[in-house]
Amino acid sequence: MNTWKTTLLTLVAACHIGAANANVVEMDKVAIIVNDGVVLQSDIDTALKTLTINAKKSGKSLPAQDVLVEQVEEKLILETIQQQEAERIGVRIDDSRLNSAIDDIAKNNNQTVEQLITSIGEEGISYPEFREQVRKEIAASEARNTLVRRRVNILPAEVDNLAEVLANETNATVQYKIGHIQLRVGDGEDKAEAQALANELVQKLKAGENFEKLAYAYSKGPKALQGGDWGWMRKEEMPTIFADQIKLQNKGSIIGPFGSGVGFHILKIEDVKGLETVAVTEVNARHILIKPTVILSDEGVQKQLNEIVRQINAGEATFGELAQQYSQDPGSAAQDGNLGYQTSDLYVPEFKHQVDTLAVGQISAPFKTVHGWHIVEVMDRREVDRTDSAMKNKAYRILFNRKFNEEVSTWLQEIRASAYVEMVKDQQNDN
Repeated sequence: MNTWKTTLLTLVAACHIGAANANVVEMDKVAIIVNDGVVLQSDIDTALKTLTINAKKSGKSLPAQDVLVEQVEEKLILETIQQQEAERIGVRIDDSRLNSAIDDIAKNNNQTVEQLITSIGEEGISYPEFREQVRKEIAASEARNTLVRRRVNILPAEVDNLAEVLANETNATVQYKIGHIQLRVGDGEDKAEAQALANELVQKLKAGENFEKLAYAYSKGPKALQGGDWGWMRKEEMPTIFADQIKLQNKGSIIGPFGSGVGFHILKIEDVKGLETVAVTEVNARHILIKPTVILSDEGVQKQLNEIVRQINAGEATFGELAQQYSQDPGSAAQDGNLGYQTSDLYVPEFKHQVDTLAVGQISAPFKTVHGWHIVEVMDRREVDRTDSAMKNKAYRILFNRKFNEEVSTWLQEIRASAYVEMVKDQQNDN
C-alpha cells in the first residue's frame, strides 16, 4: 500500500514535485483554507504544470481547464487533510526512513541519488524542498494506512473459504509423495487399542523415527510391503480419505491419526512437487513503551528511556525488571517486555524498521510510533517454514487489500466532509 511511491515516481518522471515553485514570485497567495492549514496558489499552479508536462510526455489528453483545476484543488485538499491527520496521531518520519525512500525513488527512476538531485535541481527544485515533500507524502500514507487498517474487519470464515478456493486451484498441479500406515479395526481387534497405538506411532514419527520401518512393522494397508509408499500422486488421483486430509502441507508433515470404516490412518508427506515453499523470518523482540502526557513531554520521555538504556548497559538492572517497572504496554510488561517470535510486518512501520535493522542483542535508541515512545531489543531471529499456512496468508492479503481499498475511499469521504474548507480565491475573485 505504498501508494505514495507511485505518486512520487510519476512526479519525479517530469522532475516536478508538488512543492512550492522555486521561481521568484511577487507574493504567494492563499488559495484554500483547510482546517488550520492552507493550500497556496503556487501549489495549484505547480500541480497543473506537472500534469500538463506528464500528459505531453505520455501523449494523453487532459480535461477542460476548469475541470482540471477543480480536480487538482480537490486532490490538494485531501493531501492537506491527510498530512494534518499524520500530525494529529504523531506520525514522524525520521531521516533514516526518508533516505531509504529517496534511494528507492532513484532506483525506480533508473538513477543514482546524485543524478536524481541533479535532475530536480535543473528544474528549479531544491533538494531540501524535495526531501520535505517526500517526508510529507510518506507521513500522509502512514496515517492513512494506520487509521484505515483499524476499520478493516476480516472474519476467519472468510479467510478459510477463500483459502480453500485458492488451494483447489493450486492442487490441480501439485504432486505429493505419500507414505501411509493403516491400523485395522475389526475381527476382534480393539478400537481403543488401535487408536492408542496410532497416537504412539505419530509421536515416534514426530520424534524422528523412520516411517518406512514403522510401516513395515505395523501397517495393514495395501502398500504395507512397500513400506507404506504410495509414490507420487495429485490429489485427484489419491484415495478420497487421503485427499480430504491434505491441505497443501509441506514436505515432512505428519497427518493423523484419522479414522475411517476400516481403522486408523497416518500419512506422511515425503516430498512435494509444484508447491512453492514459503520461509519467513520471525523476530523475538522485547520493548519498553512510555507515553507522553500533558506533564511528561516527548523530550522528557526520551530522557527517561535513555536513562533506562544506561541502567541496562551498566548492569544496574535488567531489561525485564525495567520493563515491568516502567513499560505502559501491559501485555508485554508482565512478560519482561517480551513480544515473542513474530514476523516484523505485524508491527507499525517505525517499530518494524527497528526490529528489521537492529543486530541481535542491540538495544535501539528511543523512537516514536503512534503508540508512544519505545526502546526495543532484538533477542533472536529464526527462519520458519510457513508453506502450510501460505495459502491462508495469501487469502488474508487478498481480502485485506480488497477491504482496505474500499475503506480508504469511505475514510477519505468522511475526513473531507468533516473538514473546514474555504475557497479564498473565489472570495478574491468576487472582490
